[in-house]
Order: sequence, then structure tokens, then C-alpha cells
Amino acid sequence: MRVCLQRVSQASVTVDGEVVGSIGKGLVLLIGLKEGDDESLIAPMAKKVAALRIFEDENDKMNLSLSDLGYEVLIISQFTLYADTRKGRRPSFTGAMPPDQAEKLYLRIIETFRSMGIRVATGRFGAKMLVEIHNWGPVTILLEP
Repeated sequence: MRVCLQRVSQASVTVDGEVVGSIGKGLVLLIGLKEGDDESLIAPMAKKVAALRIFEDENDKMNLSLSDLGYEVLIISQFTLYADTRKGRRPSFTGAMPPDQAEKLYLRIIETFRSMGIRVATGRFGAKMLVEIHNWGPVTILLEP
């Protein structure tokens, strides 16, 4: 599992001209799943994301977390995080989890964040999406278990 986390002041995702998910302050999580990933990775990763101290406190120090502030997450499935570009000019995605398996884990990830009391917005799995991200900082962090 790879998570590209971006701290945002706001973000939204549009499919076929319709906004299907949007958040104010919080995190956009672009999540890539690979062959062999399973449910055992989800809870620890969700806890890490929720507790990651990447929001400034009153002294401008990154000391506060998503959970501390009650911010939101926008979760987008992103198989291209497993692009293999070592050969040629066209990325290979053979390391990415097949869509039918990935969708099940993606839905479980969403459910896990919601069960933690975090407001979750989502994209639409497998759709061509327009993701608007107002990266705040900017802060972008890559996470792997």
C-alpha cells in the first residue's frame, strides 16, 4: 500500500461534470494498492494518518493531527502510484492490485476512517476523475507500511 498524503485547505473530485466528493481543511489521500496487500495494512495505516502531526499549532510548529483538529479526508483510489517506469517510456502497472480486489480494500479503507469518527469524502472507484487539490503549505508526504 502506498499513500500520497496532501494537506489541503480544500479539495474536491468531479466525475462527468458532477462533484462527487469535497472537503474543507484536511487531507487528500491518494491510495495505491499492490498485489499481496491485505486488510491487515488498513487499520495501522489509518491510525498513522489520523495521528500524523502535520498541522501547525499556535506557535507555527507541526504539532497537531487530523484527529486533534477534527478535519476531513478525501480518499481517492490511485493505482498509478504503482507505475513501473524502469523500462521504456510507457509505465507498466502490472504491480498494481487488480481492480476487483482493489475496490474491496478501497471500500474497507473508507469504512475504517469513518469508524474512527473522521468525516470522509471519496472519489468514484475506476472512474476518470478531476481532482482539485488546494495543497496547504504545500505539504505532501508519501507513506508505506
